[in-house]
Amino acid sequence: MHTSTCSGNAAPTFVARQSFIELTARERARHLLDPGTFRELLGPFDRLTSPWLPLQGIVCQADDGAVIARGTIGGEPAVVCAIESAFQGGSIGEVSGSKIAAALELARRDCERGKIVRPVIVFETGGVRLQEANLGLAVIAEIQAAIVALRRYVPVVGVIAGMVGCFGGMSLAAALCTRLVMTRQGRLGMNGPEVIEQEAGIDELDASDRRRIWELIGGEQRVATGLADHLVEDDAEAICAAVGASFSAGVPAVHRTEAVDHYLALLADVDPQTISPASMRTLFGTARSDQYEPAAIDQESQ
Repeated sequence: MHTSTCSGNAAPTFVARQSFIELTARERARHLLDPGTFRELLGPFDRLTSPWLPLQGIVCQADDGAVIARGTIGGEPAVVCAIESAFQGGSIGEVSGSKIAAALELARRDCERGKIVRPVIVFETGGVRLQEANLGLAVIAEIQAAIVALRRYVPVVGVIAGMVGCFGGMSLAAALCTRLVMTRQGRLGMNGPEVIEQEAGIDELDASDRRRIWELIGGEQRVATGLADHLVEDDAEAICAAVGASFSAGVPAVHRTEAVDHYLALLADVDPQTISPASMRTLFGTARSDQYEPAAIDQESQ
């Protein structure tokens, strides 16, 4: 529940919001699809579980932590792939990754036949599931290839909202999406703060400095530097609206990950001795390529 206070002696105005972060992966998928259109594929009752986790004494989850749902968004056919962070930190294993890759591949086939399907991926993951190692890495590569193939026909929209964030190989998958929707609470980076501290030491990055972490890789910073496209409050309806706007904008002439020379030129101007979150906003935020529309920041979240 959000409260806003008017000037004078007027009573406060209460605005009810549905937190997107607090929803499960299945609830997130249901909320993104038009009411009454949710239909889950390979759900818990299909018992498609990891064959590798029991061998290591780990209890499986019946959907392996990935929810695949068909329905419509804005009246158009859509598929939502949502990762459940409550199971193994949202890590991607052979089964969960294959479900996502196959869903995107089927969407691509439909698009090739003239039936456009709107794809959404809800990321909340630390990356590959270490217990499945190379199998997880291989399937993440399949997800990335599927995104690149599909985005030629229709925008592939990614959502990063939850507190786990999006890291590892799945951060590369998120970067390949046509457009990214983030909340302030969301984080996006190749390596997580704990991993950086562990490998490079606390002098490099203090993983307990939460304010610093969000300044570096939080949703507000990523949108301000043009590496994500929509910054919204933790409000399910606002996220749905941003996803709809992402599809309405259509497929760009050049995707962000194709503008290699543009970003190499920006990186050449970065001074490692003076780099800071503010300087990155100045450099990347004011030097946007004309090929990209400006990042959208909801007025309510400013």
